[in-house]
Amino acid sequence: QSPAVGLRLAAARLLVVTMPAKKTQKSKKSQVKFVIDCQQPVEDKVLDVASFMKFLHDRIKVNGKAGNLGEQVSISSDKTKVTVTAETPFSKRYLKYLTKKYLKKQQLRDYLHVVATLKSTYELRYFSINAEGEDEE
Repeated sequence: QSPAVGLRLAAARLLVVTMPAKKTQKSKKSQVKFVIDCQQPVEDKVLDVASFMKFLHDRIKVNGKAGNLGEQVSISSDKTKVTVTAETPFSKRYLKYLTKKYLKKQQLRDYLHVVATLKSTYELRYFSINAEGEDEE
């Protein structure tokens, strides 16, 4: 055998020996948790948390079907906060869209707006109306 052939065989053996085995990773389903804080409107008895939860339950789409949450999305609440827990492909922006849609349906959109306070939290706040603007002529 020539030295070149021996080098090729040695290189081929080296490649076979040094190839790492493929590892199969089990994908854990990560969950995201979003909170909508409705403290101000609930304290003023303008907004009902139970009806808001029902609206979200009926309108959130999973696999293109509304009202079919299954095990992928869960909605819970305490007195002033609504918590939506979902598997990863779920958008915070979608929750803002649905919240604004609910406010419009309840005719509260002129008085309340949705503000992001933390990375995973929205808050419903009243618009601040300045009284100084009335003095202008």
